Amino acid sequence: MGKTTTAVNLSAALASLGRIILLVDLDPQGNSTSGVGISKTGLRMSVYDVLIGGDPIDHVIQRTATAGLDLVPSDVRLAGAEVELTATIARENRLKAALRTVRNHYDVVIIDCPPSLGLLTINALTAADACLIPLQCEYYALEGLSSLVTTIDLVRRHLNTGLEVSGVLLTMADPRTKLSDQVATEVRNHFGSKVFETVVPRSVRLAEAPSYGQPIIAYAPASRGAAAYLTLAGEFADRIGLPHGSNRGAVQVPASAAGVDPNGDGGD
Repeated sequence: MGKTTTAVNLSAALASLGRIILLVDLDPQGNSTSGVGISKTGLRMSVYDVLIGGDPIDHVIQRTATAGLDLVPSDVRLAGAEVELTATIARENRLKAALRTVRNHYDVVIIDCPPSLGLLTINALTAADACLIPLQCEYYALEGLSSLVTTIDLVRRHLNTGLEVSGVLLTMADPRTKLSDQVATEVRNHFGSKVFETVVPRSVRLAEAPSYGQPIIAYAPASRGAAAYLTLAGEFADRIGLPHGSNRGAVQVPASAAGVDPNGDGGD
């Protein structure tokens, strides 16, 4: 439970606070798409048509059941996009160019990256102003973190000089275990103020919500998971300087830095 859980639930929580949000599902698995209640089967168009076909992104955007939250969906065709992009001119900038036409319509654009480094992830990082790194409070997550930071530095040097890390989010935290405390302490010692004060707890409700096609604030609004993501939304908005009320100067944030899941399991 990491990048997609955070992409979906942070997007929905920000929308519930009155923001206008665009969630871009750039993961071929399409879990953000189904996570907000939109079926991956039978989609007329998806982000694939934008990146490969050159279709305008506003032809692909769909409303979701969450007021204020729109989606650019993904479908299975995106799995072949890495190969198809290889021979494309300015292949690293396809998403950035597409988003340029709509970004001022939204307060924040959140991009859910694939779980591994590739051209899709590079597209997300090139388009982004900042990265949010969800990190499970587990040992293997720490092992993947250094390579993740290295990837961000490479993209910053060669493709997007303005790219920043907006923060590190501790997830799947269990205060009953010593390991969670150790991981949290080590991450805070290394990243300091970059680590969000909000910590997302290990939660059965959070794990169940995607199977119902709902963000946690709709599926279990009284749960600890819902409370955590609502608190995160406020902290995130303050951190990126998003004023109260709607402000159409979009900040684009991949929900997993470099698109690589630092939790070591490639998923949520």
